[in-house]
Amino acid sequence: MAATGSRDDDFTAFVLARSARLVHFARMLCGDAGLAEDLVQTALEKAYLRWDRIEMADPFGYVRQAVVNQHLSWVRRRPWRERPSGDAAELDLFLEAEADPSSGVNRRVAVRAALRTLSRRERAVVVLRYVEDLTERETAAALGVAVGTVKSANARALLKLRTAPELSEAGERA
Repeated sequence: MAATGSRDDDFTAFVLARSARLVHFARMLCGDAGLAEDLVQTALEKAYLRWDRIEMADPFGYVRQAVVNQHLSWVRRRPWRERPSGDAAELDLFLEAEADPSSGVNRRVAVRAALRTLSRRERAVVVLRYVEDLTERETAAALGVAVGTVKSANARALLKLRTAPELSEAGERA
C-alpha cells in the first residue's frame, strides 16, 4: 500500500479496504463475532500508533499478526471465560450459489459445530493455513510455535474434521 496522503488518510483507507476481511479472519479464529470485532479494534489501535513504522509492502500481514497475537494474549489471560455458542448466521464460510439457500445455512451450521470440536490451537492452525493460506512456517511464526507443532496440530484437526459427524450429515443433506 503506497503512501498517498497523510498518515490518517492512509490508515483510514486501509481500515475501509481491509477491516471486513480482518473481522472475518478474527471470527474464524475465535468463533465469536463480538470478540472478533474487539480483536480487530485492538489490533487496529496498536497499528495506528505504529503506522509510520509499519512495512507498507504488507500492512495487512502486520495487522493480521496483531490480531493473532491479541487473540493468543486474551486466551492465555482468560482461560476461564465462557465459550460462545452463537447462531448459524454468524459464520460466512465459502457459500456457493445454490438453488436451495437452506443448504448453505446447513453447511455453515455444520462447519461451525465441527470447528467447535477443535482445540484453540487446532482452530488457529486451520484458520491460518486454509482460510488465510499461510505456509506451515508462516503459521508457526504467527502462533509462536515450532513448525512441527503446526504440522501435528493440523493433522489432528483435519482428522477431527474428516470424521466429524456434523460435516458428513451436512454433506448428505446438501
